[in-house]
Order: sequence, then structure tokens, then C-alpha cells
Amino acid sequence: MMQIQTGIDIIEVSRIQEAIERQGKNFLKNVYTENEIAYCESHNQMKYQHYAARFAAKEAIFKALSDKIKQEEDDILTKIEVENLETGKPIVHIEKLKIPNIISMDLSISHLKEIAVASFVVLFS
Repeated sequence: MMQIQTGIDIIEVSRIQEAIERQGKNFLKNVYTENEIAYCESHNQMKYQHYAARFAAKEAIFKALSDKIKQEEDDILTKIEVENLETGKPIVHIEKLKIPNIISMDLSISHLKEIAVASFVVLFS
């Protein structure tokens, strides 16, 4: 029997900006991968929107997968990596979480100046 699970998250960009400005590299290191940091930093004036969008994506993914993730799992957010294809479509890498029976998954991210949102859908066998 197949099973579909979803997750959604919305966040104010200012919350992520404040966390980065207050905690600096510690926050970045605990939430984002090196590739994600490089991607967000490359967007200069809009970098906080991109950080917030990836944060929302990680939260949406966690919500959809929380019953499949081992409770003792460390560094869950950094084991989730969001990247963009050349077309701009976001994709997610969660191989490090070692979640079995995933058939397919889809991530959608959007952001405005002040808000970022993400939706994640995963299909299990």
C-alpha cells in the first residue's frame, strides 16, 4: 500500500535574518549545508529570503518525515539539503537520513520580501 505524507511551513524572513545576525556562523552551521550557505550568500541583497526559504523547506520536510526519522538522529536540518536545478526547480537530498521506501518526493518554495513558504510531498511504498 502506498502512503503520501506532506509538510508545509511559513516563516518571516526577519526571524531568520535576526538569528543569523545574532548567532552568526553557529546558526548557519547548525541549520545549513556548505552548499546552501554558498547559494544563499551568492544572492547578496536577497540572501535572507533564500535562507528563510531553505529553512521553511527543511521544516516542511521534517514535518512530512518526522514519524520516519529516528528520535536520536543528530543534526537533522543539516542532513537535509535543498538545491536548485538549472531550471530553478528546488530539489531535496535526504539520503543521510536513511529513510526507506521513498518512491518520489516534491518540494515547492516561494518567498517574498518578508515571508518564505515551502511545501513538501513524499510518496512511500
